[in-house]
Amino acid sequence: MSQAIRYPEILDIARRDGKVTVEGLSSHFGVTQQTIRRDLSDLAEAGRLERVHGGAVLPSGTNNIAYDERRSLNSDAKAAMARACAACIPEDCAVFLNIGTSTEAVANALIHHRNLLVVTNNMNVANILASNPNCNVIVTGGSLRQSDGGLTGDITTATIRQFKFDIGVIGCSAMDVDGDILDFDVQEVGVSQAILTRSRRKILVADHSKFKRNAPARIATLKEIDTFVTDRPLDATLAARCRDWNTRVIIGD
Repeated sequence: MSQAIRYPEILDIARRDGKVTVEGLSSHFGVTQQTIRRDLSDLAEAGRLERVHGGAVLPSGTNNIAYDERRSLNSDAKAAMARACAACIPEDCAVFLNIGTSTEAVANALIHHRNLLVVTNNMNVANILASNPNCNVIVTGGSLRQSDGGLTGDITTATIRQFKFDIGVIGCSAMDVDGDILDFDVQEVGVSQAILTRSRRKILVADHSKFKRNAPARIATLKEIDTFVTDRPLDATLAARCRDWNTRVIIGD
């Protein structure tokens, strides 16, 4: 069976079930798992699917991908970005780590940093850094989002405004070609904006898949970011804009 025949049916199954798996598609079409992986990679490159561990899901529009799927999406790239981000964070400083799987990866990369004060609205980040005896962790409080352990709302924002951070690290759900940083949750957007306002240096951590997605709420623009850590080179136009904006771009490897 040719790719031209498989691709529409793969997309139909994804629409029906919300997710496709390599193993399931291999059995369904009677082809090797390696063939299916190539199919899914091709569909992901075309923006028709988003790869997750063991398969793929439909790309998001106004709703975010489920948290467990986001955690497995581009996990190797997130680990590389996290190492690059952690290298930008010195010891003996105050840091804010926001909600998101990319910022959780950064927390893992900070396990051996010393004398950090980390404020976070991400319960997963707090649990990760609890294993670092040289890190003082403060959790903001707020309304708990059970799907991903994030804290948002007026209490969260009010806590953030009590601090002045050396570095604020945020993630995002999507990014527009003009450099606008986007998200799905309006309350989370307000929290991200407060973090940027209260941080001396601002770091965005986001992999290339964010350029293939769309989200309705605007956080900021890359012009307002000091360092953008990602996993692939930007297109020439946006890279030129970042140079004009003095936004440093780091490619994690």
